[in-house]
Amino acid sequence: MAALLDVQGLRAGYGRAEVLHGLSLQAQAGQVITVIGPNGAGKSTLLATLMGLLPAMGGAVRLDGEDIGRLTLEERVLAGMALVPEKRELFGSMSVEDNLVLGGWRRRRQAGWRDGLERVYDLFGRLKERRTQAAGTLSGGERQMLAVGRALMSQPRLLMLDEPSLGLAPLIVRDIFDIVQRLRATGVTILLVEQNARAALDIADHGHVLETGEVVLRGPAAELGADPRVIETYLGARKVACA
Repeated sequence: MAALLDVQGLRAGYGRAEVLHGLSLQAQAGQVITVIGPNGAGKSTLLATLMGLLPAMGGAVRLDGEDIGRLTLEERVLAGMALVPEKRELFGSMSVEDNLVLGGWRRRRQAGWRDGLERVYDLFGRLKERRTQAAGTLSGGERQMLAVGRALMSQPRLLMLDEPSLGLAPLIVRDIFDIVQRLRATGVTILLVEQNARAALDIADHGHVLETGEVVLRGPAAELGADPRVIETYLGARKVACA
């Protein structure tokens, strides 16, 4: 089966400083792929490069077999990619619903556009309750839900999440990861970058361990979760339960 996302030999960085050194990974349609690793390993650089926010220095990125290396950010969104950044980057003075509408503005001429808004509200009931509330007044967990919902408004085939559990209480983290599993069940492919390695591996199909810009371990998530090297370095005794 051809991969929905196929990254081969990706090199990227800032100025002359190379951060990713020939990184390769694949994601099949409907899978959750996770990338774990320490701060500074290049995880956020990977997502920024895939989304077109940062130019690649080398290598190839294909989405559903098509080379997207020359596509702009807007063109990648239209091709079916969406990124939920670590800082969420919501419009705090605007309402929840206006933030969602902005996420789907490039799809507004398509039939069934408003159905997407209702699907987001079905997935995130709290957002529907707060649809007229300013985004800046939401709790941390609600802001993360809004950031994910806004990305879903573009109807992505590939959803990339950058540290979705960052700064959230354990119970909210569980809710966020439950939602990731529900999205996978709808056929959305998810690339999950996460420092909470155990929670990420618990729900992922495949995992990659990234260190200093290179993948040093990869394989089925269950196998990585049982690997002594991963346990010693990233897992320890901490665990966030995901239903």
